[in-house]
Amino acid sequence: MFLLQVAVVLLLAVAGVVLLVLTTQRESVREASSRSLAVAQGFASSPGVAEALGSQHPTAALQPRVQQAQTRTAVDFMGVLNRRGVYVALSSVAGRPGTRTTTDMAEVLAGRTVTEEGVGSLGPQIRAFVPVRNPGGPVVGAVGAGVTLAHVSERVTAQLPMVLGATAGAVAVTTGGAAVLSRRLWRQTRGLGPAEITRMYDHHNAVLHSVREGVLIIGGDGRLLLANDEARRLLDLPADAQRRPVSDLGLDAHMAELLTSEQVVTDEVHLAGDRLLAVNVRPTAAYGGPAGTAVTLRDTTELRALAGTAEAARDRLKLLYDAGTRIGSTLDVVRTTEELTEVAVPRFADVATVELLEPVLRGDEPAEGRTGMRRTAVSGLPEDSPLYPLGELVGFAPTTPLAAGGHALLEADLRTAADWQAQDPERARRLLDHGIRSLITVPLRARGMVLGLADFWRLQSTEPFVEEDLSFAEELATRAAVAIDNARRYTREHTMSVTLQRSLLPRSVPEQSALEVAHRYLPSQSGVCGDWFDVIPLPGTRVALVVGDVVGHGLHASATMGRLRTAVHNFSALDLSPDELLAHLDELVAHLDQPAADADGGEADGITGATCLYAVYDPVSGVCTIASAGHPGPALARPDGTVAFPDTPASPPLGLGSGHPFESVALELPEGSRLALFTDGLLVNRRRDLDTGLALLREALARPGLGPEQTCQAVLDALLPKRRSDDIVLLVARTRLTDPSRVAEWDVPQDPAAVSRVRSETARQLQAWDLPLTAFSTELIVSELVTNAIRYGAPPIRLRLLLDRSLICEVADGSSTSPHLRRARLTDEGGRGLFLVARFAQRWGTRYTSRGKVIWTEQALHGAAAEPDMDLADVLLDHWEA
Repeated sequence: MFLLQVAVVLLLAVAGVVLLVLTTQRESVREASSRSLAVAQGFASSPGVAEALGSQHPTAALQPRVQQAQTRTAVDFMGVLNRRGVYVALSSVAGRPGTRTTTDMAEVLAGRTVTEEGVGSLGPQIRAFVPVRNPGGPVVGAVGAGVTLAHVSERVTAQLPMVLGATAGAVAVTTGGAAVLSRRLWRQTRGLGPAEITRMYDHHNAVLHSVREGVLIIGGDGRLLLANDEARRLLDLPADAQRRPVSDLGLDAHMAELLTSEQVVTDEVHLAGDRLLAVNVRPTAAYGGPAGTAVTLRDTTELRALAGTAEAARDRLKLLYDAGTRIGSTLDVVRTTEELTEVAVPRFADVATVELLEPVLRGDEPAEGRTGMRRTAVSGLPEDSPLYPLGELVGFAPTTPLAAGGHALLEADLRTAADWQAQDPERARRLLDHGIRSLITVPLRARGMVLGLADFWRLQSTEPFVEEDLSFAEELATRAAVAIDNARRYTREHTMSVTLQRSLLPRSVPEQSALEVAHRYLPSQSGVCGDWFDVIPLPGTRVALVVGDVVGHGLHASATMGRLRTAVHNFSALDLSPDELLAHLDELVAHLDQPAADADGGEADGITGATCLYAVYDPVSGVCTIASAGHPGPALARPDGTVAFPDTPASPPLGLGSGHPFESVALELPEGSRLALFTDGLLVNRRRDLDTGLALLREALARPGLGPEQTCQAVLDALLPKRRSDDIVLLVARTRLTDPSRVAEWDVPQDPAAVSRVRSETARQLQAWDLPLTAFSTELIVSELVTNAIRYGAPPIRLRLLLDRSLICEVADGSSTSPHLRRARLTDEGGRGLFLVARFAQRWGTRYTSRGKVIWTEQALHGAAAEPDMDLADVLLDHWEA
């Protein structure tokens, strides 16, 4: 191919040179003829030529002029002839005047101009003769001028190198271009010959138009360059679509924009008419081609329908999976039903409702024959919907699934559901007017019991339910029913635990004058955790505050809490100090925590761990003594609003058996201080750490002037979480101080003679307190207790009378020997003092201090109880007779 191109180029070059030479020669001859004629005509018409020809010496007159004109006009010869054809003047290298011309003068003498190619003394030449006339007269001669052909050839020869050079350059350029073109063509065709290229083109053309996939090639200017038959069919292109702009092909605006946007698109599905087309767009420039795009189209309408069915099945499996993870996340019956409706809407139904039987909501098993249910959950319900609202008691006709054996029902079109409309015609009409068209009702069945109903509704704008939806709804309801039943059973256990817990906690705060107390107990929503508190009046107007926490949940934690509370009450009756009381309680818990065999031969559950905070407040001194066994310390809000967390000695929880001694701390509290005791459920939860809880508690307590009730509410408002994962106990006590005028104290020397003086001082004090009715019994009690202290005790001895809700008498001495009440024999001289004290006092007892002991009594202030109910002599006689 390349050689053929070179041969053609050379042939064209030679032809071009020959043609150029011939053309140049022809033009040169024409130019010579024109120049000769012009020179002859110019000289013939010059003035004086005709007169010179008619003069006696024409040669002398014309020769100089002829020579001058020939030189200026660059002709080879020029001359003036007479009528006989003889040159009277001639300028030529080969002739002179007097020479006769070889040209026929007849034409010239006839007055015509003659131009011819002939042979003269200079050789072949082109010459022109122009007649010369007298003004208004005949022809008197002629002027001739000529150019030799040799001169013309010289001009052609002078131009030949340039012509050949240009021709050679053209041949070189053309040959080089052909070489480059041939090389590129060779590379692009991969060395294939014309036959192979033709066969490949035919094959590609056949494939392009036979594949079931549309192919479009669009140029960079947005014009359609190529479209196969399938593309024309899918896009319904006109017959003359090729070479037309895509925007003029009648396509959808979005499709036309997509085809010309030059953006990369992979399997995007677009609607073209009634077809769903999967469109792929790739730019051609990125692959070495010209600017533009290559587009492929696939008809996915049928595939989309099959994929839609598979996708629907996949979505249902995904929905069932989500239902398994979301439904039953809590053990709350109502919340579980809400989770069911939230899962179903809007992925399965437009509206979902759940109704439960009343006993199920309480945690009980449903009773037979009951059809009234409470609507507990609704999702997707518009505000103006005529459906039963949340919390409404719904009654069902005998045709409902609950009464019809617990079978699921499908109503694809509620407009034709006569049984459904008969249940409540007015509400059914309003529902239909509201656009509700389809319904699936499924009973919530677990362990053979129907717990309630789940209703799934679809609006008119949504596809109605079909049989496949019914089986899916049953599966969804079955999973939800198991979760609801678990929540129901938990609710029952939780209710029992809360009931037991509340029955074991104080129902009211006992009357006392040392503290103003308020309390809150909030059980965990995930199960009772065994938190507890107590307020215990102690002798001497003192009050004990107790807060504890048992590790664990449920009935066992509640029962353990009751055992610990009873133990604390028993130990507090011994009037032990806080550290001693916790030591005894720790020993008891360690003993109870040892595994014991139950009735079935297994191991009974022990106490798995407990914490306790025990504080004793004395309103006379204003001192609060606190000891803790692994429990958070209290918060103290002083009257000025400052809040502190006093350092409480750290001790291990109860029952660890470490033998570690418990320590206590004594705090002097101003009157009006608020002491807050709490369990860790108040401060710590899943979204809040201990430091954040303490900061919130400090902020809530730092408000002076609040009473205990107001303080409790402020603390709960600031720290109560939305969902309680642990029990919360809060005990707030505001301190009071005993009026000094209601306290009388005497130091008693260890001398029996001091007893009479003490009795007299006691009588005067009772008179000052306006308690004359208690004078006899009080003097007797003081006399007996002081006498025993002098006789059996050790100094220092001190007597204290306290006027509170009762009259309290306390005798302290430095001995730790405890007196015991006994019945004296007939021969005993003594032993009847404590017996008399016990008969005249409402209560009496002994408490030990770091310096000895205190024997105390309490007496009623007013009424018959202030005096003994029998004669003293009768009492003594009965004692002796015994």
